[in-house]
Amino acid sequence: MRRELASPLATAAAATAGASSSAAASLRGWWDDVNESPQWQDGAFFSLAAAYALVSAVALIQLVRIQRRVPEFGWTTQKVFHLMNFLVNGVRALVFGFHVHVFLLRTKVYKLVLLDLPGLLFFSTYTLLVLFWAEIYHQARSLPTDKLRPAYIAVNAIIYVVQLCIWIYLGINDNAAVELASKIFIVAVSFVALLGFSVYGGRLFVLLRRFPIESKGRQKKLYEVGTVTAICVTCFLIRCVVVALSAFDADVSLEVLDHPVLDFFYYMFAEILPSALVLFVLRKLPPKRVSAQYHPIN
Repeated sequence: MRRELASPLATAAAATAGASSSAAASLRGWWDDVNESPQWQDGAFFSLAAAYALVSAVALIQLVRIQRRVPEFGWTTQKVFHLMNFLVNGVRALVFGFHVHVFLLRTKVYKLVLLDLPGLLFFSTYTLLVLFWAEIYHQARSLPTDKLRPAYIAVNAIIYVVQLCIWIYLGINDNAAVELASKIFIVAVSFVALLGFSVYGGRLFVLLRRFPIESKGRQKKLYEVGTVTAICVTCFLIRCVVVALSAFDADVSLEVLDHPVLDFFYYMFAEILPSALVLFVLRKLPPKRVSAQYHPIN
């Protein structure tokens, strides 16, 4: 009797397993078809190019508005931040606009430069905010600020020199171990940015919360610092995780043409949306300077 009952159960289990395996194989086949489809590739990468171009245009418009508002000031941190946003997103738009030529470059190091250099510029752009917040925090706590800007320049200089040496070596000798080291280096750079936002964004947020005077300006600054910190920590965390995975798993590679969906979501959540959100949060223009010869009527 047990054998008679076991036989139908075993048959049903085998049928279920077979159906699951067939569904998984069908899903895998569909996913491969999507990744290898020129239409999906063009759709994903041209969409990225359009999104980057839009963010770049917004940053340029904001830069022009700031310059018209306070033309007498030089290149302030705010102006440099918007200029670098314009450049980073503009370069990304060009790279993804010509994605076929970029991903199919015969010399692999050229492709790595075109894909990784904007990521380093993105790091430099957003760590400008860390520098700005660090200066505010040090001034509020009566701490010296003279070493902060040289430290920012030194860290960025070291990062670009190391990455340049890696690219030169890969151009001479296409070594898989060095390519792996390059990806791990990008992860380390992203972690430095994540750490900087966590430390100085967190410190400034706590400092503002403890500020004794309640005011509308204080609340706006709290919102600004807290929101931008959360956005930037999240985007650099995504970059750390995905680049680390891509270093050890070819199925998560961001440097091949046939991963359009992965690339679309990675760049959308790691760069495009964070840039757009930060530009929106920091959209406030500096106040107009009133001429010494002009006295408004009260």
